[in-house]
Amino acid sequence: MRIVFMGTPEFARKSLERLYKDGREIAGVFTREDKPGNRGLKVLCNPVKELALSHGTPVYQPVTLKDGKAAEILKKLECDLIVVVAYGRILTKEILSIPPLSCINIHGSILPKYRGASPVQHAVLNGEKETGVTSMYISETVDSGDIIMVKKTLIGEDETSGELFDRLGLLGAQLLSETVDAISKNLVVRVPQNNDEATYAPLLSKSMSPIDWTMNACAIKCHVRGLIPWPVATMELAGFVLKVFSVEATGSLTGMSPGAVVSVGKPGIEIACADGTVIVKEVQAPGGRRMHTADYLRGNPGLKDKL
Repeated sequence: MRIVFMGTPEFARKSLERLYKDGREIAGVFTREDKPGNRGLKVLCNPVKELALSHGTPVYQPVTLKDGKAAEILKKLECDLIVVVAYGRILTKEILSIPPLSCINIHGSILPKYRGASPVQHAVLNGEKETGVTSMYISETVDSGDIIMVKKTLIGEDETSGELFDRLGLLGAQLLSETVDAISKNLVVRVPQNNDEATYAPLLSKSMSPIDWTMNACAIKCHVRGLIPWPVATMELAGFVLKVFSVEATGSLTGMSPGAVVSVGKPGIEIACADGTVIVKEVQAPGGRRMHTADYLRGNPGLKDKL
């Protein structure tokens, strides 16, 4: 079986690495264009490209899939199966028709929940207790193809989106291995998705960062966890906008208005919310580094007087 792999970030690299480990024949790898690194000083290979080159696999980085050039490359590669994992581009109808064993995708949710670009983050943002990965056949409508297999996992109470991404990347790699094996043995049972149960997970944006203190403590904690590593939750404090990396619900009740500072001390900054208070435990000031709130307060001794 000749496979063309399409993917870009670390989440996808884990799946490609598993295909190599399984001894699968990778005819080529498609990935997104190179981007400048920190401060634009150096162009960096993305994780998938770096891995593919280390195995001597041909790498293709088309700017678009819509002009027919990518389809021509795929036809020449004579692949049996196309595997897509976090590639970042939508396959055209022409491309979908090329491989005889079809095109499959590994998606970071239990479909049909959280179709779209940011399923892992939205599961955390919405306080889900469970998520998973799904292998499916790719259709012309995004993330709506027939399901092949699903693997589930619980979400940790304090787990961030970044941490969950790492775990789901490994789980997705295992799922891909089992899925490709089933396809090779003609053992797949296709299960159509129930579109009535579908939910969507659109791209995140920096506009989502500010914490809404009128939410309850649990929702605020999910908000902070869900926006790590990007775009990260923020709060305004004494005229400064701070990034917030960790909060803890106290269970304390207060008659103060949501957003009011209740106390400032060694544990952090306690702020009122809809159903009590939360303690902001870890922050980052503009141009500064991520640190415990207590350390930030020690470095800004006059701040307490302003709160």
